[in-house]
Amino acid sequence: MNVSNNSLFTSSNSYIQSHKGSVVDEKETENVGSDVDKKSNPNELSQEEKLEVAKLQARDAEVKTHEAAHQAAGGGMTGGASFTYQQGSDGKMYAIGGEVSISMPNGSTPEEMIASAQQVIALALAPADPSSQDLSVAASARSIMMDAQNEKGKEDSTKNSETKENVENEDKDEYILDTFA
Repeated sequence: MNVSNNSLFTSSNSYIQSHKGSVVDEKETENVGSDVDKKSNPNELSQEEKLEVAKLQARDAEVKTHEAAHQAAGGGMTGGASFTYQQGSDGKMYAIGGEVSISMPNGSTPEEMIASAQQVIALALAPADPSSQDLSVAASARSIMMDAQNEKGKEDSTKNSETKENVENEDKDEYILDTFA
């Protein structure tokens, strides 16, 4: 997770095992070219290859559902999902990992920071099975929220102290006026 300039970053667990397919980043998928059609007919796959493809299909659906949950809960705080792909024995590309960037705006008040941090916590924990990275993002947002709550408490305490002083001074002024009257 990156935490700088109030940007938080979340990603799903990467699923990288030794498979016959190669792991590529989303941006590299255009370079796959002729390898994609290596085995376009599923009937040509061995039982082992069919099992591998079924696992990759399940992981692909899981990763995309996980990242979609972040985006749905994120409102305007999330960017687009980015995926890491692996080529299966059937020549198709399957998402095996993903990430969604989260940008938490600077609040001008502690209340705004608290609200933003609460939204980040909710979107980090939105998937049914949050990853360790998701939990880390939520913990960072909780820390930011606690700092903002402490700041709010200090401001409230200062306001209460000033109000109490003003009331005491008003009482003294009234008392003094009454004494000299």
